[in-house]
Amino acid sequence: MQTPQPHDLLWLDTREALQGADALWVSAQWRPELPVVVRRDIHAGGMIPVGVRGLRRDQRAAGWASASHVVRRVTPEALADLEYLLHSPFVSQPPVQAAIQLAMREWRWSWGIAGSAGYALATGIPVLHADSDIDLLIRAPQRPDCVQLEQWRHLTMALPCRADTQVETPRGGFALTEWLREGRVLLKTASGPQMTVDPWQQETP
Repeated sequence: MQTPQPHDLLWLDTREALQGADALWVSAQWRPELPVVVRRDIHAGGMIPVGVRGLRRDQRAAGWASASHVVRRVTPEALADLEYLLHSPFVSQPPVQAAIQLAMREWRWSWGIAGSAGYALATGIPVLHADSDIDLLIRAPQRPDCVQLEQWRHLTMALPCRADTQVETPRGGFALTEWLREGRVLLKTASGPQMTVDPWQQETP
């Protein structure tokens, strides 16, 4: 299995495979049939940092999992496949309609669907509603062309629901709107947030 990336959804083989998520609601609500999401963190023993979703929006718990217990992985990019979206049971919901509009165009980068929309598409669990937004991500190992990023932003502003885009670089992830507006961003990294003017370049102290 390839190294899991932030926002990937992972299925584990047993309850015991999820470690460190000690909130009471986790033991009551989470089971191996439900995925955990890869988050940003560092474990000295090499375990994968994961998060668990509860039934409520405020129910989020951080935990850890060993790669040897991962039995399935779904990437945000896989959820953005046009045919997959068209055959989703949530095809009539605004976030899925928004994703379909994006999937019908050609882009020079890989992009995907995260957040509650991604969770619903991957599991079939109806966590979407008429007012749901969509969390999008762009994988950008190298700096994309700013004109194309502006085109993406312009299109997402016209989608049938609110859309937030995060750009993923080798160093971490940042909000696209903030980058285009400010020229500097708060970069989310495995070791914590960092303010930077270049999310692709390692800065020296």
